[in-house]
Amino acid sequence: MLKVAILDDYQNVSQQFINIEKLSGKYEFKIFNQPFVDEAETIEQLLDFEALLIMRERTPITKNLINNLPKLKYIITSGLRNKSIDLEITKKRKIVVCGTESNINPTPELTWALILGLARNLKEEIDNMYQGYWQTTIGIELKNKILGLIGLGRVGSQVAKIGKAFGMQVMAWSENLNLNICKELDVLPCSKEDIIKNSDFLSIHVQGGERYKNCITLKEMDKMKKTAYLINTSRGSIVNEEDLIIALSTNEIAGAGIDVYEKEPLPENHKLRFLPNALLTPHIGFVTAENYCVYYTQMIEALEACVNGKPIRVIE
Repeated sequence: MLKVAILDDYQNVSQQFINIEKLSGKYEFKIFNQPFVDEAETIEQLLDFEALLIMRERTPITKNLINNLPKLKYIITSGLRNKSIDLEITKKRKIVVCGTESNINPTPELTWALILGLARNLKEEIDNMYQGYWQTTIGIELKNKILGLIGLGRVGSQVAKIGKAFGMQVMAWSENLNLNICKELDVLPCSKEDIIKNSDFLSIHVQGGERYKNCITLKEMDKMKKTAYLINTSRGSIVNEEDLIIALSTNEIAGAGIDVYEKEPLPENHKLRFLPNALLTPHIGFVTAENYCVYYTQMIEALEACVNGKPIRVIE
């Protein structure tokens, strides 16, 4: 019987989407609800498993980890790319890596929840309501404000459409900006410097990795309007976290809506947690019932295909 580990199920919900009992005749499952303390523990816990079902970019699947899991045959990840898997070593070891599709809707929707939350001071107003206070802040309207998008791909394009519906002026920049999409969506293409200086809301929608690592540092935040807000629902490494803390603490920018972090889960004593102008969510941009249904259903579909010798959605 194939031994399968389901990793990174922080919310203990995988069994809502995978009928483990129905599959118990073919597979022996073990579910891990907590992040591993370190790689040594990861190796110890996963030593006997032949297949790993993982959530994208939670547990790093490194060269050292893979080399210390001699029985490993299959890795199935949520999403069709996962930068935390060392694909060079999986190829060398002839370990099959497969992915799943992913709904596009959840992240743009959360982006707008953060933008609206910042614009109308929802965190403070909600907290104050429970303390017995009434109307303690003055919000701002989105109409005629400038929405700057770093990245105009699948997610950025959805965010742009909603921005236009709110009557915002939308600008975009990335290193590989598609001008045809800009024209189609009535989005103004611009330089990085212009988008930093002019945006009232600056929202990040590029992929993680070396290209955009530390794309936004204190240097950029110093050039932003003091009334501007920064939103990051992409990857934590794109915004320098220490610099963000400084910018928020000194009111270089008005606030930030953040869903992704350099280290996840975010440590309990992390300074971001204590800043009144930081609206924080725990990387829930992709966490919806509809998306989890796609992930877990297709993980099992891919696992079955691998076992039958006909892998699908292979990542190389």
